[in-house]
Amino acid sequence: MRIYQTVTKKGLDHASLPMRLYHKAKKIGIWDPRDIDMEKDREDWLTFSESEQRVILRLCTLFQAGEEAVTRDLLPLIRAISLEGRLEEEMYLTTFLWEEAKHTEVFRRFFDDIARVREDFSEQIGPSYEAIFSKYLPESMERLIHDPSPAAQAEASVTYNMVVEGILAETGYYAFHNILEKNRKMPGLLRAIVYLQKDESRHIGYGTYLLSRLIAEDDRIWDVIQTRIQLLVPFAVGVVNELFSDRETESAHAGVEPPFPLDKNDYIQYAMSQFQRRMNVLQRARGQSPDEIYQLSEATVGIEE
Repeated sequence: MRIYQTVTKKGLDHASLPMRLYHKAKKIGIWDPRDIDMEKDREDWLTFSESEQRVILRLCTLFQAGEEAVTRDLLPLIRAISLEGRLEEEMYLTTFLWEEAKHTEVFRRFFDDIARVREDFSEQIGPSYEAIFSKYLPESMERLIHDPSPAAQAEASVTYNMVVEGILAETGYYAFHNILEKNRKMPGLLRAIVYLQKDESRHIGYGTYLLSRLIAEDDRIWDVIQTRIQLLVPFAVGVVNELFSDRETESAHAGVEPPFPLDKNDYIQYAMSQFQRRMNVLQRARGQSPDEIYQLSEATVGIEE
């Protein structure tokens, strides 16, 4: 007979971090990409030079493809957690998929309503980006279909939460704020970026929680995480290098200064500092019990309120 947790004495553990994230998602995550006014963004877009537009188009292309990828690849992780009977975690993970779908929609609004282009930008995706999003992310998620082991879950979470969201997406947000906020341009897209950051801070927070729980349950998972990180971080840095390399090459050919005063080393340093903060949390998990992990605070896992 199947056991239904919510009709037993166990009920739901509202004090656990996954349930607290679930309740936050219900309140903070309720925003509609179609409600964001982008008329001023269109006006601002037309004030950018052609080279500046290319930089923004490239950045949005990488986000658009990435948001679509995680929307398509996420289901096996939800299934793996569900099969273990972790109802509170599964309930929170249902908000992941919905939010990633909205992120996919809002970046398409940039192409349709702001830039108003319907071209194929696939050639802007470089080899490092391709390695993460076409190989390592889908492979790690699809592996969970036939191998939902703790080690496989750890590899999937490192790929998705620590690298895709924790390094690449956060570095991209940093770029948007430096390009648009400092120039007081495109307030609609910036508003969307704020929503995305809050959503994905919860996603990264859950990933930090999941990896911490796996480590606390079996310390050998620490080595799995370290091996995965050593594999993927060079590709993540490669994505940043590809973005800046193309920008600098185009400017050199045109004989002009690169658009926007952006320092590649600043972005790499920012990416790695954000990443290291989460790794410090995972390191501490090696000396904690699973019960302690269940009660981690939002601040501990770096969730923005």
